[in-house]
Order: sequence, then C-alpha cells, then structure tokens
Amino acid sequence: MYKFIRVDMTSLSVTIGEVPEKYVGLGGRALTSGFVADEVKPTCHPLGKNNKLIFAPGLLSGTSAANSGRISVGAKSPLTGGIKESNSGGSFAQKMAKMGIKALVIEGMPAEDKFYVLKVDGNGVTIDEAPPEIIGGPGNYEALEVLNEKYGEKVGIAIAGPAGEYRLAAANISFKDPEGHMRSAGRGGLGAVMGSKKVKAIVIDDAGAAGVPIADPEKFKAAAKVFAKALLDHPVSGQALAAYGTNVLVNIINEAGGLPANNFTSGRIEHHDNISGETMNANISERGGEGKVSHGCHAGCVIRCSQWYPDKQGKFITSGFEYETIWGLGADAGIKDLDIIAYIDRAMDDVGIDSIETAVAVATAMEGGLLPWGDGEAVLDAVKQMAVPTILGRLLGTGTSAVGKACGLFRVPVVKDQAIPAYDPRPIKGIGLTYATTPMGADHTAGYCISGNILKVGGDIDPLKKEGQIAYSRAMQIGTAAIDSTGMCLFVYFGIADNPDGHQALIDMINAQYGLSLTPTDVDKLGESVLKVERAFNVEAGFNNAHDRLPEFFEYEPCAPHNSLWDFTPEEVDEVFNF
Repeated sequence: MYKFIRVDMTSLSVTIGEVPEKYVGLGGRALTSGFVADEVKPTCHPLGKNNKLIFAPGLLSGTSAANSGRISVGAKSPLTGGIKESNSGGSFAQKMAKMGIKALVIEGMPAEDKFYVLKVDGNGVTIDEAPPEIIGGPGNYEALEVLNEKYGEKVGIAIAGPAGEYRLAAANISFKDPEGHMRSAGRGGLGAVMGSKKVKAIVIDDAGAAGVPIADPEKFKAAAKVFAKALLDHPVSGQALAAYGTNVLVNIINEAGGLPANNFTSGRIEHHDNISGETMNANISERGGEGKVSHGCHAGCVIRCSQWYPDKQGKFITSGFEYETIWGLGADAGIKDLDIIAYIDRAMDDVGIDSIETAVAVATAMEGGLLPWGDGEAVLDAVKQMAVPTILGRLLGTGTSAVGKACGLFRVPVVKDQAIPAYDPRPIKGIGLTYATTPMGADHTAGYCISGNILKVGGDIDPLKKEGQIAYSRAMQIGTAAIDSTGMCLFVYFGIADNPDGHQALIDMINAQYGLSLTPTDVDKLGESVLKVERAFNVEAGFNNAHDRLPEFFEYEPCAPHNSLWDFTPEEVDEVFNF
C-alpha cells in the first residue's frame, strides 16, 4: 500500500519498493531520524556522498485532521555535525501521503556538475535536468514561477535556493504553500545537503491519487472534530496566534525580560512596539491590498498563525513573518523598522537561508564590526550577497559560529554550532535546558518550555528559578518528538496540554486511521525512542555531554533587567536525558 522511494543521484536511478518493516509504524521525525541513524555513517562529511536526505510525511498527514500538514526532512547536519530533523508547512506532506509515499530518500551524488529536478507523480519518479534559468543566482520566487509554468500550478515543490546551491551551512529547503508562497524547513542546513546532491527541486503531482485510507472513518471524523474544537477553544491557538501571528510574543517576552537584545547583552528593548505583533496587525489592516492578517501555511490549518505582510501601497512583501525572524533582526540586531525587516525576511526566503541562524549571525557580525548596528539596509544588501555569493555572503550563510570565529569573539550564542533562538536562557531557564541538551543543537521547537515558563500553558514554573525545569524540559522534548512524528504543527500543544479531551482525540485519530489501540503511554514511549536514537547517532558522530552546554558567557554575564545568570551545574544539565 505504502511506497518507499530511493533516488540514487550517482547512477541517476530510482527504486520504488515496499516500506521496510521497521518503518511501517513510523512517520515524520520518528521515521527520518530512525532512517538517518540506520543508514548514514555518523562520521561522514555532511556534504559528501555518504550522507542521505529523507523526506517523510507524518502519521496523520494527508487526512482531514486539523494542522496535520507538516513535512519532516532528515539528514546529518552540515551546520551542527549531528543528526537533524527539520519540518515545514506547505502542501508537500499532504501530497506525499495521499500518493501513498511513506518516504522519499535522496542518496549519492552525480559526477557531472549540473543540477536536476525530481518529478514525482503517479507514474513514478523522473529525473530532469533543471531549467538553466533557475540555476546560478535566481532566487526562489523566480524559480517557483518557472517550475509552476513547466510542471503546473497545482504541484507541490521543495526547492534549494542559491544558498543551497552553494552549500552554505545555514541553507534551508523551501516548500511551496497552497497560495504559491514559501515555507521552510529552516534549521540545520539541509538545503546545503540537497544542493550537494545536485537536486535543485522536487516537484510532486498528486493528480489521481487515491488518498489516505482510514480504518475507521466514523471514529476518525468524531475525534477530528473534538481535536479541532480543542485548538480553537484555547486563547493562544484559537485567538492570539490568528490575530498577531507568532509575533504576539515580542511584547510578552520583552515584558518578561527574556527578549535577547544586541547580541544577547540584555533581555529587554525600548523599541518593542515598533516590531510587535500588534503593530504588524495594525500595518496589515491599515494597508489592505494584498495583506492578510491571518493565513494558514497548509490546507486544514485552523490556527492560521501566518500572514501576508504588505508594503505601504498594499503590495505583498512576505508571508509567514515570524517572531523568531523579527526578534533576531529587530531586537538582537537592533533594526527598528518593521518594513525593512520584512524585506530582509523576503530576501532570506529568496536565497533560501535559515532566518534564525542568519539573524543571529548578523547580530554577531555587528558585534564583530562587519556590519553597522541596526542598519537594515546594510543587512538587506548582505543577505542578497548570498546569491552571488560574496565573501560576506558566504560567511553569514555559514552561520553564527563561523562569524564568531572570523571576528575573534567569545560571545557567540550557539549550542553545537547552531544559533540560540529568541528566548534568553538566563531569565527563562527551562528553554535553556532544551537548547543545551536537544540533539538538534539550540532549538526552541525541540522542547518549548516557554509554554509553562511564560505562557503558563501545561504548567506554571517560575522562569527565573531552577526548580522543576529539568523534568519540564525532559517532558517537553519527549512530547515534541512524538508530535513531530504525527505531522502535526507544534502549536497543537496549546489545544492538548491542559485539555484531556483534545489530547485523547489526537491519539484517537491515529488509532482510527491505522486500526490501532495506542495509549498516552505508548505515545510517550515513541517520543523517548526518537530522542534516544538521535542522541545515539550524535555520540557515534563524536558528541558527548560536554557538547550539551550553553556558551560560557551566560554563566558570568548577567542579563538585565533581572540580572540573572545561567546557574545549572553540568551534572544538573545531564539529568535532562536521564530516562
């Protein structure tokens, strides 16, 4: 019923077979990480022939379940040197699932220096030479137009931008959303892996697909209704995110004193209103035109935290204008104009680069004297240089750690060479434990302790104190690994954390689809198993407990306004993965 597709770029051949038995019950992150652990040599060079890139929809992808449209991508990361799963919205996962494709693997690399497009449809996979007009500099927006013209407007597309072609360590993989804009599997440099395989894009056409079989349709429908209601009833997932996007967090985290500013030198800024979600909402509403306050990144999204942000004439600039990007450029790098931040966000989408890694690299470059503090126009120009690429473009695109080394800095906010995101770990201690210990490198989505530390969802744990944080970060990482395996958006947590009916409905949907009888304990065990597989890979790749540490300056530089320090001992940090 389900297919496992391998594309060998060395021989330019395709094998379509049955799903290996050990992967039959897996999806999303559980499948990508399991596969990478099984088939990728942990010590291989991430950009060499022995790395493999895998795309997998989640367990619930392609169904009518709300918010189930995430695609997981896995490989060894060229940024961290460890295992990586990055996921994204768009239409790709749903199309794969409806076509009965459990996974698509890209392995090997071609001898010739030319790029290809993989076309996946009901007849199998064809390997076409990439149109020359999308190679060597043209951005993703232009490339999507060419691919839509060639393959049809309704196809799904995964694409590596110029940053991926040049194998920059922070390059992402972008996915076309239902309206033809882009969503990204941003973190860890998987676009560079795709570029190393000489795959410019993957086009998927699900015309004539049979759809996803459901073992018990009535039970599934009933559970899906309860689940969607749980999401819509919660004030965060049902109201705040739709009105203000993820950028609702600027004012919240700034007030909490945990908004990293000026390369993590303080936790609060004065110009927060300039870049807040409330201001973003007001700009979109007042400008009208092509702007949309609320928008879903994939079909079936009921949270709708995305938006279309327009210029002053109402013309579209960018979509999915996220808190992390706005924080990184607006607070960490000190840019005070939301419009110029939007243009930089668009440029990062166009060149195909992780907006978190790049924004933190920019702030680090400012501290190192390579860019003027708060100069949005200089940053916009620097990002565009990645498509050439210039030396500055290459340096920024290689990530924060490389910038810090090039500038001779010791204040470099990374863990496992991946940039720390938009929550300072000194005054928000739970998220610091996640940054330190997740196998992914610093990643807020790996165990979103902001929920209980700041938003008081799923817990109420004082962010300034150590008590309760170890168990909380552990639980959040386990739960997240399970959610990432279902194909669900991480934000479904708000609808299930304090709602037993919503939580059970999620499990009921899986059981109804596959004819299973999973319990909450089974789901926890799935999350634990994923984390253990990922950590074991990293150990074989050369990581140890000493890599599960935050940068040293957090231990002795207090973060205003609370003047808090990172005060967990190494032994306490190591307790997070004691399960």
